[in-house]
Amino acid sequence: MITGMEHFAVSVSDLERSIAFYRDRFGFKVLRTLECPPESKLGEVVGLPGCAARIAHLQLGTLMLELFEYQTPRGRRMETSRNQADHGWSHLGFTSSDVRKDFADLSRRGVKCIGEPVEFRPGVWIVYLYGPDGEVFELRQTPENDNG
Repeated sequence: MITGMEHFAVSVSDLERSIAFYRDRFGFKVLRTLECPPESKLGEVVGLPGCAARIAHLQLGTLMLELFEYQTPRGRRMETSRNQADHGWSHLGFTSSDVRKDFADLSRRGVKCIGEPVEFRPGVWIVYLYGPDGEVFELRQTPENDNG
């Protein structure tokens, strides 16, 4: 029986840059970094025999973010033509107590935004932004997590 969701993973081009992004802008705590050489069992797990990667586990509340920087093979950048309607992974969702404040702060700190915060339904504010490798994430504020 599946009992819950533990983590999500993102393949990144520069592990240190992505660690800094999620740690410094969102407050993730770095739990550990791992080196997986070609002789490790990682290739068996991910279906890439002989691959090598550096992995970081970051924690925010009860959520763990797992970052993979594949060294062999090197990954490809996401298609720039990809949009939210395309099939497959769409975005990461984060809870915010004040989306407009967080949006302004992240924008000042150089985070690229898809648009401005929108009141999607009464009291529900949403904004989509980009991570360092083009991954999309959402900040969402609801009356239940509102600080006001």
